[in-house]
Amino acid sequence: MASFPGRAIHFGTFNVTSQVFHVTKHSFALVNLKPLLPGHILVSPLAVKPSLADLTKDEVTDLFLTVTRVQRTLKRLYKADAFNIAVQDGEAAGQSVPHVHCHVIPRVMGDPGGDDKVHEWLEGEEGNVDGHQRQAQSGESGERKVGQWANDGERKARSKEELEREAQWLREEVEKDVSQDGKM
Repeated sequence: MASFPGRAIHFGTFNVTSQVFHVTKHSFALVNLKPLLPGHILVSPLAVKPSLADLTKDEVTDLFLTVTRVQRTLKRLYKADAFNIAVQDGEAAGQSVPHVHCHVIPRVMGDPGGDDKVHEWLEGEEGNVDGHQRQAQSGESGERKVGQWANDGERKARSKEELEREAQWLREEVEKDVSQDGKM
């Protein structure tokens, strides 16, 4: 599936073009290989920069406008009551890919990430995006447990086909919302 013909989009050193579902002038949103909860996505600047402080004013603005834009779609699709929006800015903060990214995680009352488990997960092996991307590149994949939290060792990276299907679905849904916003 050619999501963005003639354009390769990188998340750190990883080509994630097939996982990308929304692109703006300075940012992109992609589906997560090993989501912590349903709908967990990442938003990142197109320029590979390791720290928020490395971004220009326009890149920071676009990054967070993109977060809020996709948040509206995720809220509708996942019937979210709230969101965790997290940035791990630097390796000491748990950032595993040296490329700025925001985790956008839809939350519903009573989900398995309650009691701030999401923060623990992001800081632990569950949030090791670099490790997950490397695992996927090595060809390991599998299915995620539904309705319960699995330890990271039990969570397998989703297949390329699963990621592409989700990216296509979210691309279409975000486009509906962007079109609707333009009519207001």
